[in-house]
Amino acid sequence: MKASAELGSNLQSVLVDLIELHIQGKQAHWSVVGTNFRDLHLQLDEIIDDARIFTDELAERMRALDALPDGRTETVTKTTHLAKFPAGEVDTTETVTLVTAMLTATVDNIREIHEAVDEADPASADILNGFILKLEQYIWMVSAEDRKPRKPTAKDSTRPTGKATA
Repeated sequence: MKASAELGSNLQSVLVDLIELHIQGKQAHWSVVGTNFRDLHLQLDEIIDDARIFTDELAERMRALDALPDGRTETVTKTTHLAKFPAGEVDTTETVTLVTAMLTATVDNIREIHEAVDEADPASADILNGFILKLEQYIWMVSAEDRKPRKPTAKDSTRPTGKATA
């Protein structure tokens, strides 16, 4: 199968976001400071490693479809959906917010083009599904760093009370 221009463009759109996620993740990794530094520092390594793997997997899929991936700096900078990462040291709380936004922007873009990719090439859509699953797991895990537990509501009445019933 040869990729249509639209399929190649859609996959390229995801590729640049994954490249940028890797690069900005590394910047966050180097510049994060504050409470829970070590845990966040190590978690960023996991995200960076997966982003790099996803980038290569997607670029190789594009080549298998006779599409040409473009990971040049100027292409990534001009076309990524991710906001710029700030310069200097960044507090862990702000880093959590920024990394969650990076991951969310990447997933949002994948979801935006997913239907068109699925119509053109279900195999490529399957690859993107795997990315979504892992990146959304990271969104949950990273954002949980700064979350406070929710107060129970009436809907939570199914929670165990600790009382035994006969």
